[in-house]
Amino acid sequence: MERGLNRNQLKYLVILAMVVDHVAWAFVPLLSRTGQAMHFIGRLTGPTMAFFIAEGYFHTRDVKRYAARLALFALLSWPAFSYFETGKWFSPSFGVIYTLLLGLLAVWIWDKLPVHPLLRLALIAGLVWLSQWGDWACYDVLWPLALVMLRDRPKVKWIAFTGLCVIAAGDLIWLYIRYGWPWWTGLHNLGLLSAPLLLALGYSGRSGSRNPFHKWFFYVFYPAHLLILGLLRWM
Repeated sequence: MERGLNRNQLKYLVILAMVVDHVAWAFVPLLSRTGQAMHFIGRLTGPTMAFFIAEGYFHTRDVKRYAARLALFALLSWPAFSYFETGKWFSPSFGVIYTLLLGLLAVWIWDKLPVHPLLRLALIAGLVWLSQWGDWACYDVLWPLALVMLRDRPKVKWIAFTGLCVIAAGDLIWLYIRYGWPWWTGLHNLGLLSAPLLLALGYSGRSGSRNPFHKWFFYVFYPAHLLILGLLRWM
C-alpha cells in the first residue's frame, strides 16, 4: 500500500486549501477567528505550488511547451483574478500562474541558459522584480529556484526551502503591522510552515494516475473559481 499522498492527491489538497483561502478573502472578516483559520489553511498553497514547478521542470519532456502552457493560462486567468481582487476586469494583478511562470523561467535560466553566471543572476533578479504584479510575489520565484539549485543536496535543499517559508511568514506578518493592523492579524501566515512539513512527511513522491484530467484540472479550475467568487463578491 502506498504511503503518503501522491502528486495528484497533493495537488487536489492544495487546490482545496486555495479555495478556502479565496473564500475567506471574499466573504470572511480577516479579524475573525474563522478568517484567521481559513487563511492559515490557505498558506499551504503558495510554497506547494512552487514545489510543483520544480517537480514539473524535472519531469517535463519539453520546458518550452510547459512555459507556453503557463503563459497561456496566466493570460486567460488575468481578468478573473483581477476582478476577484479589485472588482475591475483588467488591472496590474496577474494571479499565481503568472508568478509560477516566472519561477519556471528563473529555474530554466539558472539551470540551462549558457551565459555568464552574473548575467543569469541579473535576469533572475529581473524576474523577481516582475513578480510584484503576481500573486505570491517574489517567493513563488525563489522557492522553485532553491529546490532546483540545491537538488543534489537534499538536506540543504529542504533547509533552504523551509528557511524561505520562515522569511516569507515574517515578511507578511511585518507587512500587516506596517499597514496598521493588530500584530496578531498576520499570524495566519505561519501556515506557510505547513508546506515543508507536509512535503517532507506526507508526500510519497509518486505521480499517481497519468490521466490528462489531472494535468489540466488546475489550469481550468483556477480562473473558473476566481470568476465565480469574484461575481459573488462584487455583484
